[in-house]
Amino acid sequence: MSNQIQSTRLPNGLTILTEYMPGLRSVTVGIWVRRGSRHEAAELNGICHFIEHAVFKGTRTRTALDIAIESDRLGGHFDAFTTHEVTGFTMKVADTALPQAFDLLSDMVARPRFDEEDLQREQKVIIEEMKMVEDTPDEFLGELFNAAYFANHPLGLPIEGTAATVSTFNRARTAEFHAREYAPRNLVIVAAGNVEHEKLVGLAAQAFDESRAVDDVTAIVENRPAPAAPILIEKKQELEQAHLIIASPWPDARSEERYAASLLASVIGGGTSSRLWQSIREERGLAYAVGAGASAYTDAGVFNIYAGTSPEQLDEVIDLSLAELRRVVRESVGEEELQLAKDQAVSSILLGLESSSMRAGALARQEIIHGRRISPDEIISRLEAVTPEDMQRVARASFTSEALALAALGDLNGFTVDRARLEI
Repeated sequence: MSNQIQSTRLPNGLTILTEYMPGLRSVTVGIWVRRGSRHEAAELNGICHFIEHAVFKGTRTRTALDIAIESDRLGGHFDAFTTHEVTGFTMKVADTALPQAFDLLSDMVARPRFDEEDLQREQKVIIEEMKMVEDTPDEFLGELFNAAYFANHPLGLPIEGTAATVSTFNRARTAEFHAREYAPRNLVIVAAGNVEHEKLVGLAAQAFDESRAVDDVTAIVENRPAPAAPILIEKKQELEQAHLIIASPWPDARSEERYAASLLASVIGGGTSSRLWQSIREERGLAYAVGAGASAYTDAGVFNIYAGTSPEQLDEVIDLSLAELRRVVRESVGEEELQLAKDQAVSSILLGLESSSMRAGALARQEIIHGRRISPDEIISRLEAVTPEDMQRVARASFTSEALALAALGDLNGFTVDRARLEI
């Protein structure tokens, strides 16, 4: 499998990775930027997300309409996203259209126009997007919680920024950040599918030949976050449901414990057979949406339980959730339950191998996070090797009374939670 993957690093620092997938007539190609909201100064909060939007407004040679028409002609499978740690632009096209798709992608990423009037309009669009988040209770609670959990750290700032910061993103400010941070050493170009590596390297070298070399980029020093353990109760009386988050520190994306951690999260709340789903939804009918998952950054992780329930049932949902955390701390997960989690994880990996989009995304993430390729076989063998003792070790390290955090949002008059209630 590994001989289908090739990697090239150009003198200017640009990294190009390809994975040839026999039998396909499609290819997913993308440009990932090693920059996200955690790499922004406080006064520039939201500028990575803003640039992700702004590049669609035109380049030196294409209008916004040109980009839209070209994208539709190529099949319309265009995705762009911003996270706390990366920004990405991907397209899935027929293999014959790779040169045109890459020309469009690279033009947008390397040579955006940043017209002042376009930027002012986009500021309004993004401020409307923020309002949409405020009108979506689970997302709104997530942002409130994140700000309290990662207080005084860039990971606690919203990816989309604030109305105050976004309103300052004029042409000069946006172009300066783009020129500095979208330099070749911060870019990873990946394609998966019916792709010839040397052909893509040639296209990439041509597209980014005017870009500055590796020495022209200022390195960003990333401060490791020190998570807080907030108890956050936010009243919003117009809501029908109460929304709940219970969270704790978790292994980061580079941790050797990440395989055991992912299986543990799956057992607790990763699917319809999980403990939380069965206990809260199936056995008692207390919630429609309930589950658990984790966010893994390069140097920090957060496990969280989420549930939406009627305010009068919130206490019971909290107690049931805490009971599941106490249970995995005190008792080993059974072999049968562990095998179910492993089967679920392995199936997900194997199904993902059929998707050029999934493979391209995995290649990019591994390069950015680990600086190396981690094969599906290696991941599967690491998952299969996880023992109940490994999972209990993660549980005991993560689910400690002093580290647990809780947030709730809704019509919560008189509702309180004290620290003693979170005793594990």
